[in-house]
Amino acid sequence: MHTNRTIFACQSPFSLEAKSNQLAGLSLGVKDLFDMAGLPTAAGNPDWLRTHETPKATASVVLRLLEAGAEFIGKTQTDEIAYSLNGTNQHYGTPLNPAAPERIPGGSSSGSAVAVANGSIDIGLGTDTGGSIRVPASYNGLFGLRTTHGLVPLDNTVPLSPMFDTVGWMTRDIDTMQKVSSCLLSEQKVTTYQSVAVLVPEVNGVTLWRPEHQAWLDKQSSVIQVNIVRLNHEWLAGASECFRTLQGYTLWQQHQAWITQYQPTFASDIKQRLDWCQSLSIAEYQQALSQQQQFIADIESWFAKVDCIVMPTTPSAAPKLNASADWMANYRSELMGLTAPAGLAGLPQLHLPVLTDEQAPFGLSLLGKKYSELSLIHLAKSLRAGVSVFSGEGV
Repeated sequence: MHTNRTIFACQSPFSLEAKSNQLAGLSLGVKDLFDMAGLPTAAGNPDWLRTHETPKATASVVLRLLEAGAEFIGKTQTDEIAYSLNGTNQHYGTPLNPAAPERIPGGSSSGSAVAVANGSIDIGLGTDTGGSIRVPASYNGLFGLRTTHGLVPLDNTVPLSPMFDTVGWMTRDIDTMQKVSSCLLSEQKVTTYQSVAVLVPEVNGVTLWRPEHQAWLDKQSSVIQVNIVRLNHEWLAGASECFRTLQGYTLWQQHQAWITQYQPTFASDIKQRLDWCQSLSIAEYQQALSQQQQFIADIESWFAKVDCIVMPTTPSAAPKLNASADWMANYRSELMGLTAPAGLAGLPQLHLPVLTDEQAPFGLSLLGKKYSELSLIHLAKSLRAGVSVFSGEGV
């Protein structure tokens, strides 16, 4: 199969005898952060590829999917060392968002998202640190699951910020999402969820929980909206800054030696953020750790008397490809106000692609308590969320 280099980092034969037929008939793309024995890992950067040997071992999560019968198609592109939510890559190009070609695909699991959205694969395996599953799922009209921090092992995987890195996956339909999740989370019990709280964030005077979000939720007969959690701009900005500081400090500790030794070439926006990471002090890190505990307490309080939280995943549909750098920097801060809660508290979040914004993919998320992934999916199946609005089948 011939495909665009911007989507697939490599496509080479890699087979493993299946031990079950649980995922038989489903094709798999693997984000180019996960090692696979005999295939190079580039982490979205030619200098990473140049300075690292070809892996001799395969990430355990990939092995589990292959052993369940999934067919490996190829390794998919990622933003450089996964440190972006845009999905652009100056070295390998920007994968085309098939649902909105004039807009960015979202990252950093960009190749996995686009390959699922355009039908090249059924399962897009990726990682989510600050939104790298949830954001591209939103922008490409996919179901996307970020798992509880530490639930799925990240062995033989290039890290970004280990204190936040998680495994996730994207699919076009909820049934495939359920199959993959049941395979990887087989020991998890399913609880029937019914009560929800709605998260209403306000950024710069704009309420991100829109009337169309509420109209969709009001049509769902299987849930009871118990209360509303309002978050002002200050809370969201604080959560974003706390997360960014913790992520940035730990990222620099993780990659400092490699960056210092090899002086790799990065895109200008990523280089600017890495320079900022380098400037962070241990005092700033410790202060952010203290702030994180208060944010976690706030987040835990949202779940009082409810099973899960319903919230906007992203502020809008994907930004346009021609958006200015200054606009994108401001948007990134707003976006991370929405993605930070799951990261700060280590919680699972499931994106549902059930709405459109300016004729582009949009939706909302179910934010759950730790280890509630299968229960969130069970709830999603009852919420008229069986297929994406971009699947051609409607909801």
